[in-house]
Amino acid sequence: MIHIRDIDHLVLRISDLDAMLHFYCSALGCTMERCKDDIGLVQLRAGRSLIDLVPIDGQLGREGGMAPGKEGRNMAHFCLRIDPFEESAIRAHLEEFDIEVGSVEQRYGAEGVGPSLYLTDPEGNVVELKGPPTNSAE
Repeated sequence: MIHIRDIDHLVLRISDLDAMLHFYCSALGCTMERCKDDIGLVQLRAGRSLIDLVPIDGQLGREGGMAPGKEGRNMAHFCLRIDPFEESAIRAHLEEFDIEVGSVEQRYGAEGVGPSLYLTDPEGNVVELKGPPTNSAE
């Protein structure tokens, strides 16, 4: 059984970084958490969670296909924080449902760097399952 604690973060593919920063930071009160220019990633603090902004002209953004709009997705994936994160139990549980699971990697989330894995729902949405942090910085 998988125990979801909350939403750790969501990732939005975007066309206009300045407009999105103005909306989420100025209008909604999010704050800049981290910026990874080398891969095209801006992470905003939204309470206990993160909102990741991925410009479509950056490395990560180019991997996602068309630009956001009527025919293109703007959500890259969302992440569910789970506890505990027991890889073998998670894999065994999801195999019962014929769900393919990616490899476990150490990734940054709302609480810091920790184990996570990706899977895809029946409609093609990517879901990240994230465990507790192993440290607070990458």
